[in-house]
Amino acid sequence: MTEALDWNAKNIAEFRANEGKVGGVFEGAPLVLVHHRGRKSGREYVSPTMYLPHDTEPNVIYIFATKGGGPTNPDWYRNLTAAGDGTVERGTETYDVTVRELTGSERDRVYAEQARRYPGFIEYARQTAGVRTIPVLELRRT
Repeated sequence: MTEALDWNAKNIAEFRANEGKVGGVFEGAPLVLVHHRGRKSGREYVSPTMYLPHDTEPNVIYIFATKGGGPTNPDWYRNLTAAGDGTVERGTETYDVTVRELTGSERDRVYAEQARRYPGFIEYARQTAGVRTIPVLELRRT
């Protein structure tokens, strides 16, 4: 297993064992497990990621394709946008979602709020400046 897959597996196991809570870099942060199918393989994957709840709509959350400030978008982003839907584990609930990518000022506003709450997102944006704009996805419960 690669280091990244091992890290994901540890966080997934901890999330499931503790009703959606984990320690380490995600301690105290809202975390969701995103289930997605490979665009080419059709295989199911699970990716832990932070989320931002919508201000007024409890059935909507936002996730951020930061890839830790890396120069390319994560595979889960490409899989979700290609499929248009997926499944999330949030706390002790598992439910299906539709996927919509935010653009323009809507994207900028949501990303800025996440960066305000979690300053590491400022660093991710700095690292990707001039290379890519970090995508923001809206996940809506179906």
